[in-house]
Amino acid sequence: MRIRLLAVSGRQPAWVNAGYEHFVSRLGRECPLELVEVPLARGQSRPAAAAVADEAERLLRRVPADAHVVALDAGGRAWSSPDLADELQRWQAVGRDCYLLIGGPEGLGAACLARANQRWSLSALTLPHGLARILVVEALYRAVCIRRGHPYHK
Repeated sequence: MRIRLLAVSGRQPAWVNAGYEHFVSRLGRECPLELVEVPLARGQSRPAAAAVADEAERLLRRVPADAHVVALDAGGRAWSSPDLADELQRWQAVGRDCYLLIGGPEGLGAACLARANQRWSLSALTLPHGLARILVVEALYRAVCIRRGHPYHK
């Protein structure tokens, strides 16, 4: 099983890339994570709803029909670190690739939310997309540590 993080995003600052890469390197082979960036929908005169729908379409084009999809959404379920460790174990047991979706500034489109098998809320706070990316990979690293019995989660 592979996990892919699909993120609607513009260029990220160096600290975001460094933070993300730090935790990806620590995940290792046990939980391979691949980042796929989808460019933001642009256009000053374009309505926000049209941009979100376009981003959703471009995200979903990258998701195979048999994939397990988790939408990162403020309306989703907030998982504790042990909860995420349990979810990770379930995802791995099923054996399908898992796609984690992060929307653009206006959030995920309705098509992404409809396609999602699960919705995960990182926080009730609104987070910059780069920070959300780092939180996802750190949370996955913490979940892997919990599954290994490592005390990192304490």
